[in-house]
Amino acid sequence: MSSKRNLTITLALATIVAGALTYQKVSAPAPVATFTPTVTSAPPITATPTFEFCSYVWASQPSPELTAQINAKIQALDSTASASAQFFGEDCLYADGHSTFGVMETDFYIHLPAEDLTAQKEFGDWIQQSMQAVTSLPADSIQGRAGFAEFWFIKSETESLIVRVPLEEYQRINPPLTGADLFAKFYQPPAPTISPVPITPTP
Repeated sequence: MSSKRNLTITLALATIVAGALTYQKVSAPAPVATFTPTVTSAPPITATPTFEFCSYVWASQPSPELTAQINAKIQALDSTASASAQFFGEDCLYADGHSTFGVMETDFYIHLPAEDLTAQKEFGDWIQQSMQAVTSLPADSIQGRAGFAEFWFIKSETESLIVRVPLEEYQRINPPLTGADLFAKFYQPPAPTISPVPITPTP
C-alpha cells in the first residue's frame, strides 16, 4: 500500500514538473533585435558672404529731365538765360570697380549774361523771379533735400558774379525781399587776396 502511494506521488510530481517546463518554453519572450545606427560625417558647409564693403566719395549727377523743366521756365523769363539741375550725393565704390549713387540733395544752376556786374537791384529782381520758377517745380521732382540755386551773372569768360541761395532759407524769408535787399542777403563777396609782404633783410 505504501509503495502504491509513493508511485502515485511520484507520477503527480513528474506531471507538475513537465507542465512547468512546457509553460516556460511557451511563455518565454522572443529575443529583441538590436539596431546599431551607422553614423556618417556631413560635408563641411561653405558660407559665401552676401555683402561687400565699399568706400564713399562725394559725387554729383546731372538730371536731364529736371534740367529740361527748369530751363524752359527760366528761358520763359529771359531767352538769353539758361538753367540746369543736378543731384548731389555720394558714390559707393566697390573693389570690382562698379559704384552706386545715393542722392542727398537737388541743386540748380542759373546763368544770365550781364553787362554791368554792379547792378544789384536788377540782380535781386532776377533772383526773385527765378526762385519763383524753381519753387513752382513739382515736389516729387526734388530728390533728397532741397539744396540751393546758384546764380551766375556773366560779363565775360573772366568776369562773373556768383550768388548762392539756399532754397529752404529763401522760403523762410518773411516778408519777401526783392531788388537790392534780396541781393544783399545772399551775396557773399569773395575774400580779398592778400599779397605777401616782402621782408627786407636787416643789415
